[in-house]
Amino acid sequence: MYKNLLIPTDGSELASKAVQHGISLAKEFGAKVTLLTVWEPFHVFTFNASSVEGTPEEYKKSMQKHAAKLLDTIASAARADGVACDTVQIEHDHPYRAIIDTARSKGCDLIVMASHGRRGVAAIVLGSETFKVLTHSKIPVLVDR
Repeated sequence: MYKNLLIPTDGSELASKAVQHGISLAKEFGAKVTLLTVWEPFHVFTFNASSVEGTPEEYKKSMQKHAAKLLDTIASAARADGVACDTVQIEHDHPYRAIIDTARSKGCDLIVMASHGRRGVAAIVLGSETFKVLTHSKIPVLVDR
C-alpha cells in the first residue's frame, strides 16, 4: 500500500506517539520511513527561549546536534524493528513547508504526524503545523492524536 512514510517529529511526548505509530505502520506495510525534524532559524526577536543562546552559529550548531541525537535514537529503534529508515534535519522558517517539501523530494506517499489538538483561540493564535500540512499537502496525511 504505502512504500515510504514521512514521520516529522519535534521530540515531544505527543510526537513520540505518532513516531511509534508510523514505524508500526511501516513495519506492517513493509515500507521504509523517512524521519524529519525541523528547527526554525535563529531570530534576534523571538518567543522561543531556545533561540536566545549566543550567536546564530552557536544556535545552529546546538540545533544540529540536538536534531542528530533525536533522529539517531528513533532511527536505531526503527531499524531494530526491521524498518529501513532515513533521517533528515532542516532549518526552515515554516516547518509545515519543510515537511511537505521533504515528503515530495524523498518520494514519500504518506505523512504520519501528531496533532496537539489545540482548539478555539489557542489554535488561531498559536497556529498548527499539522493543520497547515493538512491544508497544503497533496500527499495523504495521517494525524495521530
